[in-house]
Amino acid sequence: MNTQDTFKFAETHEWADLGSDGLVWVGISNHAQEALGDVMFFQAPKLGQQVKQGEAIAVIESVKAASDIHAPVSGEIVAINDAMADTPELVNEKPYGTWLFKIKSSTEISLAAELDLLMSMEEYSASAGA
Repeated sequence: MNTQDTFKFAETHEWADLGSDGLVWVGISNHAQEALGDVMFFQAPKLGQQVKQGEAIAVIESVKAASDIHAPVSGEIVAINDAMADTPELVNEKPYGTWLFKIKSSTEISLAAELDLLMSMEEYSASAGA
């Protein structure tokens, strides 16, 4: 995983990072985990599930609320962070070091276009007040 300087952010507070493996690693922002509070549960998307950018595909729950996790890019769910089943609080400890799932895009061209629609860390910080 790269540093958060390479992350792209959705308005719905997910981060996306294009890994050296060609997959998009997905997590939630520091702003999102602070708003949620202590995370207690993560309902992951299904392996092999086809997702579209912006679609609600998972749920993260805290003592305060439940929140949908949206796909920051389109593609297929190819990996899920199994550690989140037993220790969902990892998101609170390291929101930019804890990925939730990975997406394999169907084409590099559509991936590049979708990533371009997301915000840089600077843009996200300004819009989220983070």
